[in-house]
Amino acid sequence: MRQNPQTTERLRPVDLARRHGLSTQAVRNYEEAGILPVAGRTPHGYRTYTPLHAHALDAFLALIPGHGHAGATSIMRAVNRDEPEEAFRIVDESHAQLLEDRRTLHAVEKALSDLAPGAVPVPDEAAGAGDLFVGPLAVKLGIRPATLRKWERAGLVSPRRDPRTGYRVYDATDVRDAGLAHQLRRGGYRLEQIAPLIARVRAAGGLEPLAAALGDWHARLAARGRVMLAGAAELDAYLRRQAGSRPSSPAKSVPEGSVPKASP
Repeated sequence: MRQNPQTTERLRPVDLARRHGLSTQAVRNYEEAGILPVAGRTPHGYRTYTPLHAHALDAFLALIPGHGHAGATSIMRAVNRDEPEEAFRIVDESHAQLLEDRRTLHAVEKALSDLAPGAVPVPDEAAGAGDLFVGPLAVKLGIRPATLRKWERAGLVSPRRDPRTGYRVYDATDVRDAGLAHQLRRGGYRLEQIAPLIARVRAAGGLEPLAAALGDWHARLAARGRVMLAGAAELDAYLRRQAGSRPSSPAKSVPEGSVPKASP
C-alpha cells in the first residue's frame, strides 16, 4: 500500500522554525500547547515532524490576525482533539463580534447624521473660558442636574472639581460632550451606545475630525474581515490534509462464493 507523504516525510524542529520565521523553542511550545499535533520521536527521543505539522503551523499563524492569539490557539487545540464543531463555534464567535463592531460603527454614523447643524451647544468663549457649574449647564440643556451626574457615572462627561468648593466644573469639552449626549438621548440612543461615540469624539479632537476616524474604523473592520477569510482558508486546507493523513480502514474481504447478509 502506498504511504501518505503527509505522514512519512520527516521534518526537524529547525525545519519548521526556519520556514515560519520562528525559534525551535517556539515550535516545541506550540506542540506542547496543542496547537500542533503530537510529534513523533526517533529511537533517541528527538522530535520528528511531518508536512502536516507545517500545515498546522500555517493555519495557526493565519488565524492569529483575525481571532487573536488566544482564539487561534483554542481553534487549533479543538481541531487537533478531533473536535471540529468546537473549533467552528470559536470561529463563529469571532465573526459575531466583528458583526457587532460593524453595527456599533453604523450606530455611530447614524447618530452623527441625526444631529442637526448647531444642535450641540458651544460655550461662549467670552464667558470666562466656557466653564459652567452643574446647575447652569443643566438649565442650558433643559435637563436635571441629576441627569448630568448619571452621565458622569456612565463616562459621557468628565467634569473636574473646584478645589475650593468641591463643585463640578464643566469646561468647553465637557459642555460639547454633554450637548452631544443630550441630542443622542433625545434621538433614542442608550447610554452604552453613546459612550463609544463620545470616546471617538474626544480622541478625534472634536466633531469635524471624526470623519477621518470613522474612515479608519471602516478600514480596520474591512481588514479584519479579510484576514479572517484568509485564516478560514488555511484552516480548511489543514482540515482537508488532516483528514487525508488518517489511515484508511482496510476493506473486509468476503470469502469466495459467499453472499453478504442483508441488513435487517
